[in-house]
Amino acid sequence: MIIGVPKEIKNNENRVAVTPAGVREMVARGHEVYVQTTAGNGSGFSDDEYRAAGAKMLPTIEDVYAIAEMIVKVKEPIRPEYGLIRKGQLLFTYFHFACDRALTDAMIKSGAVCIAYETVRLADGSLPLLIPMSEVAGRMSVQEGARFLEKPQGGRGVLLGGVPGVKPAKVLILGAGVVGRNAALMAAGLGADVTIADISLPVLRHVADVMPKNVKTLFSSRHNIEMELPTTDLVIGSVLIPGAKAPHLVTKDMLTLMRPGSLLVDVAIDQGGCFETSHPTTHSEPTYTVDGVVHYAVANIPGAVPFTSTLALTNATLPYALRLADKGWRDACKADKALAQGLNVVDGKVVFPAVAEAFDLPLEQIDL
Repeated sequence: MIIGVPKEIKNNENRVAVTPAGVREMVARGHEVYVQTTAGNGSGFSDDEYRAAGAKMLPTIEDVYAIAEMIVKVKEPIRPEYGLIRKGQLLFTYFHFACDRALTDAMIKSGAVCIAYETVRLADGSLPLLIPMSEVAGRMSVQEGARFLEKPQGGRGVLLGGVPGVKPAKVLILGAGVVGRNAALMAAGLGADVTIADISLPVLRHVADVMPKNVKTLFSSRHNIEMELPTTDLVIGSVLIPGAKAPHLVTKDMLTLMRPGSLLVDVAIDQGGCFETSHPTTHSEPTYTVDGVVHYAVANIPGAVPFTSTLALTNATLPYALRLADKGWRDACKADKALAQGLNVVDGKVVFPAVAEAFDLPLEQIDL
């Protein structure tokens, strides 16, 4: 198969979808790999490393899309890429369709086969291609939260861990999935007073067993969240419904309960955000303020640490990319039920239920 690896063009996105080591594996299996020049620079991989691994370098993104049967990316295609995608072309990347009607319509119109990292799902319900970036995003949510609580960044001027004689900051984490657990560990390690909320009692019991003593658990309800907000310095939103739009757990009217300079970090912004007042921001302009509350809603948080993120992501995605290249998407999905869950849009048809529901579109069945 002819595989294309374009350079990411989303704001401050420095990750790359395939490393030189991944190229070597693909070429060893008889595939041709075309990489756009400088695609790996942001992650610390040079064009010479790709050439040495067997890749052929192309100067423009248009060249890569034009030649490739399968495009492997990190982030969803954005508007300048829509016209480059052709019928029957396979795209393997994060899509997050349910919160982006324009992207959904563009991929339907293209006739391409879109397999989304975030909905590849194992029999136990886990999301193997989302977990690595959720781990990074969860840890970074606390790192960025600590930064933007500083007064020069617009925050209250609070140190997460406090000091002797001064209480630590209070951190509320909504959702005890991979993001939430990683955020709780980081916040607890910094000495914060941490509460993690979820609607699953078994999950909360597990969290209570494994977390440090400065992490408390709370059943997630509107009432309980409202009780926490007046004394909370940092709220991290990390809820996820695979492939679907995130629910709003903090509404606009609830912001009045929070102190000026408090901070909301919306890790769920890729799926529409779990705060009603959230809208996507970028690493170059990461925050804005509503009713005195600072909002951080960067849609590609792991892109700020591309060396770590690229290695973590490609460790997980490469085996699936190889299956797609070796067998073709239809046979690969037929043989792997987890990979088949990644099918979202195929030949102009929406085949993933949450995407069809989000936009009231017909749900088509795919015959593998």
